[in-house]
Amino acid sequence: MVMTRLVAIDIGGTHVRFALARIDADNAIVLDEPATLHCHDFPSLEAAWKEFEARVGTALPPAVAIAVAATVNADEIHLTNNRWIIRQSELNASLGVGRVTVVNDFAAIAHAVARLDDSHFQYLAGPDQPLGTEGTISILGPGTGLGVAHLWRGVGGVYRVQATEGGHIDFAPLDPTEDAILAHLRAKHARVSVERVVSGPAIVDIYETLAKLEGGSPAELDDVAIWSKGMAGEDKLAMAAIDRFCLSLGSVAGDIALAQGGFAGVVVAGGMGYRLREVLQVSGFAERFCAKGRFEPLLASIPVRIIGHPQPGLFGAAAAFAFEHS
Repeated sequence: MVMTRLVAIDIGGTHVRFALARIDADNAIVLDEPATLHCHDFPSLEAAWKEFEARVGTALPPAVAIAVAATVNADEIHLTNNRWIIRQSELNASLGVGRVTVVNDFAAIAHAVARLDDSHFQYLAGPDQPLGTEGTISILGPGTGLGVAHLWRGVGGVYRVQATEGGHIDFAPLDPTEDAILAHLRAKHARVSVERVVSGPAIVDIYETLAKLEGGSPAELDDVAIWSKGMAGEDKLAMAAIDRFCLSLGSVAGDIALAQGGFAGVVVAGGMGYRLREVLQVSGFAERFCAKGRFEPLLASIPVRIIGHPQPGLFGAAAAFAFEHS
């Protein structure tokens, strides 16, 4: 394999990240410093591409790998939490490139998990051992939504990735507080998925529910303010909301592992998961992850890790390109 230069792109609900990337002859992936743009500042991917090209100051490579927070099975991609529409059949012409790889954002994370060594993963729960070299690894991460995918590893480094829409399974409350959260959400939505409880914006509904249970009126704070005040220890109710979020994330992670057979490991990914790593380690995440009745010993045997690579979406997009075009 000859060296390949390309542009890696990670498109989320709020931000789009670009980086020049290189796939060396030995299949090693090297990323340049990324550029982060706000999606709402641009009407389309093409407009953001032109801005990145202007920042680079030279023509971009004629190959692109795109990770996108959406289902990518159809030609026309409607992003889950973003107004952009991407038509895959038009990308070569609109971006002026020859080769294109497009994958779901958490499929990209799964490609990154497959390629990164153990030094890029931090302990969260379960046995203190590396992720399995064979079998299924479940991957999930809260952000603007809740991304879910899984990775199967076979003998000799062979692997396969499967994107899913696991963030949209039904939310199952486990105690009276979560019963109240579900009731609060049902008043606003016809159906309550786990993404309504385990995502960045969901902290507002958790916060409001806890305030009502305490008989008070919650302060009118957006999700950014609640996360900020809670993480800084400036608001006891916000801190309690974050604790509750961690419990629910643990429950969902355990459910995903059972559903996917992710017994070789579970990886919590995304910027939010990484920022919460210290909170998650002292929260009830691990207990909720294992609290699956007669399957508790099985869940307790699964290594649970947080991915610590600074740009797993960009790295994974490049890895998906290498996987497709090798």
